Amino acid sequence: MIKIDKKEDGLYQFILKSENGNTLLKSVPFSTENEIDSALKELKFLKNSNGKLFERRTNTDGKFLIELKNTNGKIIGSSGLYSSEAGMENGILNISNSIDIDIK
Repeated sequence: MIKIDKKEDGLYQFILKSENGNTLLKSVPFSTENEIDSALKELKFLKNSNGKLFERRTNTDGKFLIELKNTNGKIIGSSGLYSSEAGMENGILNISNSIDIDIK
């Protein structure tokens, strides 16, 4: 499920949640509705990207996270932290599957 929020500062953000309500990914802030709509439309190409739009990262505490990039290489969203690399890879699979279900 993708939820779009308009924040108090007037910026927009989308939040991708799993079927059981867990947050999988939060987007960067977008200035306009058009910008966030464009980013959401790009998510359709995720399934055909072979995972190339996911950047696997490790923070300074050794935790793993995922950054989702658009087709131009700009970061459009980030996951929460994972304690293991296997958990992060499972997170990528969950994000891909949730996007595929939500955007047709």
